[in-house]
Amino acid sequence: MDVLWRAVEPVLVRDVLDAVTTDRVLAYTTVLTVLDNLHRKGWAVREKDGKAYRYRAAGTREEIIARTLRRVVETSSHPDLVLLHFARSASDHELHILRQVLDERESGA
Repeated sequence: MDVLWRAVEPVLVRDVLDAVTTDRVLAYTTVLTVLDNLHRKGWAVREKDGKAYRYRAAGTREEIIARTLRRVVETSSHPDLVLLHFARSASDHELHILRQVLDERESGA
C-alpha cells in the first residue's frame, strides 16, 4: 500500500515489483496476487491499460484505516465492547479529538 500511496499516478505490477524489491527477490505473480487481493478488499482501484492493469490506492492511508476500523466494528458480534475497549486504550489526545468530532456531529457541523 505504501507504494500505491506514494505514487503520483496509477502504477503497473512491474512498478510495484521494482519499488519493493530490495535484498529479497519477489515473483511478479506474488505482487500481482497481492494487488488483486487489495483490489478485491476495496483498498486499491485498478483500471485496464492495454493488456495490463494499473493500480492506485482507493483512498488515503487514513481513509483506508478508517474504513477498516468501521468494518471491524460492523462485523463484531459485540460492537459495543469493541468500542469500549478502543476508548479505554485511547490516549488523552485521541480522546480529545474523538470528543471534538462527536461534539461537531451532535451540533450538526
